[in-house]
Amino acid sequence: MSAPILPDIGARLLYRDALLLVIDKPAGLPVHPGPKGGETLTDHLDALRFGLPRRPEAVHRLDRDTSGCLALGRHAKALARLGKLFAGSTVEKTYWAVVAGGPEAEAGQIDLPLARRSPDPRSWWMKADPAGDPSLTHWRVLGRDPEAGQTWLELKPVTGRTHQLRVHCAESGWPILGDPIYGGGPREGVLHLHARSLAIPLYPKREPIRAEAPAPAHMRAALAGCGWGG
Repeated sequence: MSAPILPDIGARLLYRDALLLVIDKPAGLPVHPGPKGGETLTDHLDALRFGLPRRPEAVHRLDRDTSGCLALGRHAKALARLGKLFAGSTVEKTYWAVVAGGPEAEAGQIDLPLARRSPDPRSWWMKADPAGDPSLTHWRVLGRDPEAGQTWLELKPVTGRTHQLRVHCAESGWPILGDPIYGGGPREGVLHLHARSLAIPLYPKREPIRAEAPAPAHMRAALAGCGWGG
């Protein structure tokens, strides 16, 4: 039996209060069980009860191969409250990506509707489609590695479509490194997409809750080549 991807979920806890937990999910770990079986985040959530009768549940999605900040609601009322926030546009999500090539400009936005490639509801693959759901991503260059031909981007999705950042980057001509589905460029290693931070306006009259996940090990070399200082 192979070693677990997540041997100690408690060590990856970034934030905790009465309603909300935020963890740093490792790349390669699905959030929910799938038809192929294997280890999932759900297998580990009982360790995060912290005295409550039920385990927490994920409030939003992160792809299996995306690392970083994942919010969990600690009980039914918390899940309902957080679900409304994530369904709207009030939660600020910030991602880091390392892409092949990169934009010429230093900042911009990608406004590109997305739809499923297949009518099969089990399919998660997406495509650019003028008749699809509106999808908007703001981006900013954080660093460049001219020798490797790679760019470090900050990505802020305004909408939350499936695979939005991966398709938006690929359709722009600079696919995310390690993307086996939309790559069209270098596919070596693990997907270089990291949910860097969340800002969640959970409590009225208070500042948003902010959580930040450190750069994952599999992205550090590429980030350093683009000027990341650790």
